[in-house]
Amino acid sequence: MSARISLCMITKDEASNIRRCLQSLAGAVDEIIVVDTGSTDKTIQIAHEFGAVIHSIPWQGNFSEARNVSLQHATGDWIFFLDADEELAAGSKEVLRRLIADGTVEGYFCKVVNYVGNEGWTDTCPDLIFRLFKNRPEYRFRGAIHEQIVDVILENNSNASFRIAEDLVILHYGYLDRQIQEKDKKARNLAILQKELQEKPGNRLLRYHYGVELFRAERYLEAVQEFIQVANGLDPSTIYFPKLLRYIVQAYKAAGKAPEALEVIQLGLKFFPHYADLYYYAGLLHLELQQYAKASASFHQAVSMPEQPAQFASFNGVRGFRSYYHLGQIAETFLNLEEALKFYLASLRDNPHFTHSLERIIHILEPRKDPQYAKECLEKVFDLSSPQASLLVGEILFREGAYGLSLEYIDRVRASIPIAPDIKLRRVICLIQEQRYLEALRQIEEFSPDSSLYPLVKLNELFCFWIQGNKRKVNNVLAELRALGLAKETENVLILLRDCLDRHKENTKVTLGHGGVSLLQEIIQRLLAMGELSKAQRVLHKITPESWAWQGLTIARLFYDAGCFADAKNIIQGYLAAHSNAEAHFLLAEIHRESGEYLEAEQHYRYALEMNTEEPKYYIKLMDLYEARRRQILQEAIQKHPDIEVFRRLSEEGALTQ
Repeated sequence: MSARISLCMITKDEASNIRRCLQSLAGAVDEIIVVDTGSTDKTIQIAHEFGAVIHSIPWQGNFSEARNVSLQHATGDWIFFLDADEELAAGSKEVLRRLIADGTVEGYFCKVVNYVGNEGWTDTCPDLIFRLFKNRPEYRFRGAIHEQIVDVILENNSNASFRIAEDLVILHYGYLDRQIQEKDKKARNLAILQKELQEKPGNRLLRYHYGVELFRAERYLEAVQEFIQVANGLDPSTIYFPKLLRYIVQAYKAAGKAPEALEVIQLGLKFFPHYADLYYYAGLLHLELQQYAKASASFHQAVSMPEQPAQFASFNGVRGFRSYYHLGQIAETFLNLEEALKFYLASLRDNPHFTHSLERIIHILEPRKDPQYAKECLEKVFDLSSPQASLLVGEILFREGAYGLSLEYIDRVRASIPIAPDIKLRRVICLIQEQRYLEALRQIEEFSPDSSLYPLVKLNELFCFWIQGNKRKVNNVLAELRALGLAKETENVLILLRDCLDRHKENTKVTLGHGGVSLLQEIIQRLLAMGELSKAQRVLHKITPESWAWQGLTIARLFYDAGCFADAKNIIQGYLAAHSNAEAHFLLAEIHRESGEYLEAEQHYRYALEMNTEEPKYYIKLMDLYEARRRQILQEAIQKHPDIEVFRRLSEEGALTQ
């Protein structure tokens, strides 16, 4: 007769999770024991649908007590325990049955993949946790939180054998932002751990978990103190020691203590010379310190590491797409765009869903300036056959200001899948930017006043009429927006736009706050993208210089990117009169260079360098300027003195080194 498995769970208000959990275990376990500690939602009802045996008890602030109640009622030969916000990964059911067939093993550590972040943008963090063991009456949990049973098993059976269940994977959703906020897990866990530590101050594992909760609560230096107290004298073979070292590094990094974090990394690599995560974090820290050679070496080390042992609980991508992405960043810092593309492509080959790398590739292709070339490159390199891929690329192109190309990718999928309202709004904006006003207005009519996007839709309708100079329609839409309830700063910007259509109010100026200036920046960017330079100039002229002085660098960049160098120069010179910084001088140098004013360009490159000697692009651009100026002077010399051999020889040598 084959061994039986009891799934043991404790629950409270888990209706949003428990169905997913129990569905993942269908056919994998022989009985389900649920100990509920006071659910007021449909948790118990859903558990009953899956044939669970329910035992209701009052919550006493102690997880072990609740878990042990479930063990008392379990009749299987093996205990497998999960939380409702977890599920068994696809393909792990057969593994579970295979594991319990080995009678020589007393229990297994299982790989748990934690999803962190939010449902729209998640990351994964693996862990190794004891979850499967033989059902014996003497085996009972200890600890009010982060309850343990391994030590109890060893106390009762010193010869107990434990293994790592390499192929069994549990997916955990409890660290997603929504789950943490709903259950206030941080405050709950810290309170229970503080109470436990008062009773057992010397318990290292308890203190380790307390440090983890402090880290999650963003109390980083307090977390470091707890972690170091645990680490001092701890046997390096302890299963959580590698994770402990990484937590110390992460906490120091988050607290802005880069030198201390790097010191811990050096110590950690003496114990674990193949720990990819430590090399990866060294790369991040060196990058923060603008130590680019050391950062590059660290990321290269990370990707060269072998497969990581399970107890390292290595983060997803440190040996691949994450490190390649940062190597691409370093290459971009040195203006080596070809090498940057190579690393970003390597990142995407390792993880096609890592959109950060895709964003950088599209940015480097400059789709706003040359949409056809960007499209050809994207089509060659990426599989854009799925609607989701096309929509993603369309969204990134939209953010890059390549509205026509973005529209093309959106329209590819309109006939095949339903388009979400936010994408419809994006399409409206693209149509306006492409001056397809009637189509934009027709799509605007499809939005209901009940839609949360309706105010933004009406803002774009007003912009559409304003671009066409239709003052009556602008006033009508402005009245509608006022009825919906406008923020004062937004209303001021819309009134400014309306007044731009009135020649009698051309010289009146408006003072805007930060919110109004931010909205105005977006309008100026869109006008410049449409080639409406005069309208952009008029809008900027309508607000007092004091209103936008703090954003002068950003606004100057908008004009510079649009090729409006004279406007960009005027704006940045005004900005520099009050705010002297390296990037402003660098932008002014670029403007002078584009205008053929090499001496002025050199001067401002040098100002930028004096303010920030750690920025590689300042050196590179200055060297390029000197080289360009050298070639120009040589050409002038040859034209004036075509018979002088030294000039011809220098020209030939230069051609050979190109």
